[in-house]
Amino acid sequence: MFENLTERLSRTVQQLRGKGRLTEDGVRDTLREIRIALLEADVALPVVQSFIQGVREKALGQEFLKSLTPGQAMVKLVHDELVQIMGVQNEALDLRAQAPVPILLAGLQGSGKTTTTAKLARLLIEQEKKRVMVVSCDVYRPAAIEQLKTLADQVGAIFQPSTAGQKPADIAKNALRAARQQMCDVLLVDTAGRLHVDEEMMAEIRQIHAVISPHETLFVVDAMTGQDAANTAAAFNQALDLTGIVLTKTDGDARGGAALSVRQITGKPVKFLGSGEKTDALQPFHPERVASRILGMGDVLSLVEEVHRKVDQKKAEKLVRKMRRGSGFDLDDFRSQMEQMQNMGGLGGLMDKLPGMSNLPDNVKAQVENHQTRQMIAIINSMTPQERRFPDVIRGSRKKRIARGSGTQIQAVNRLLKQHGQMQKMMKKMGKGGMARMMKKMGKLQGQLPPGGFPGGGAGGKMPF
Repeated sequence: MFENLTERLSRTVQQLRGKGRLTEDGVRDTLREIRIALLEADVALPVVQSFIQGVREKALGQEFLKSLTPGQAMVKLVHDELVQIMGVQNEALDLRAQAPVPILLAGLQGSGKTTTTAKLARLLIEQEKKRVMVVSCDVYRPAAIEQLKTLADQVGAIFQPSTAGQKPADIAKNALRAARQQMCDVLLVDTAGRLHVDEEMMAEIRQIHAVISPHETLFVVDAMTGQDAANTAAAFNQALDLTGIVLTKTDGDARGGAALSVRQITGKPVKFLGSGEKTDALQPFHPERVASRILGMGDVLSLVEEVHRKVDQKKAEKLVRKMRRGSGFDLDDFRSQMEQMQNMGGLGGLMDKLPGMSNLPDNVKAQVENHQTRQMIAIINSMTPQERRFPDVIRGSRKKRIARGSGTQIQAVNRLLKQHGQMQKMMKKMGKGGMARMMKKMGKLQGQLPPGGFPGGGAGGKMPF
């Protein structure tokens, strides 16, 4: 998400490098390019106008620290204004109500409401330790109820049965009663997709709303619809009084217009970003972190949270113990590391969270595609337990068998074995006190660096311009 906008803004601000100070002409030229970048990202025109006005007033009305270059000063202004239009801080779900807390999900057809319901249930169960019930009021879409039942089983939520012959308002009412009886903390109510101009369907969802009096009413919208997402959310808000927005399919949206427009157009906060079909692909929306990612400054806090949440701590501790004993880093360990990376979306999925990574050339980014990791895992899976523990026994005939079993070429097997050998050497050094020596060297290097970290920026979340 935001790839196009990040690239355009980075190029625009880079043009200020080498200039002694921010001049009125320089600000005007830079803001013209930023305006074009925002419009190309499908940000709503009123939002663009408000954004540009805010940056202009601050740029021409303030004195900046002498330590800031013109590029850094403009990045700070743009960053602060992005945070303002997106909502300043994360607004979490409000669960401060008598249990079960009803949460209603509404939206257009195909926006991802059912999948989002399951994702939200998983987040509440795993991170908030809540007992969650889900129910489907979608009596129109074939297999919608069955889909939610399957997803509920996957995430560990309680599923309240419903049938296509029932009235949606009755389904919601019965679910609320069942949630009370089963001592649930939260009730998530999935609804059928509808257009805001369909008066009959809007009347139906108002009935559901009246029956359960939801503490939170979330509008689920496809981020790829751009500024239309904000306009549709505003129309739904008039009928339902929304409390928040969930942007879905953000992995397919390279522009980011919806995320930048929806708060200003609707007055309602974006609470979550969803990506992909996996039930763990839902993250809280933090305006400041998103603004940093848009400007190529990374999002280290979200990366740390993701690692803490998704890395198997027991496997990590087992690997550390092996390293301390000087035991071999075998192919089972190598596969485990790759699987952990896959759980976090692969290297490609982590790159936009690392400072400075947005400026890498496309051919470099292409080298970290996830299909290479999947291929290596398939090669290791085609080996016998003995081969995984003692890779040195893998010779000609074994390589042919492994390549055939994994659907790859012998060259791919050789490449994997070479990479494993290099990592094995590194692990041995780290196990013999190499980590301490490495940190010591890095400490000396850090003392030799100029203020602001590594040349080119990006170190420690510093501005990359």
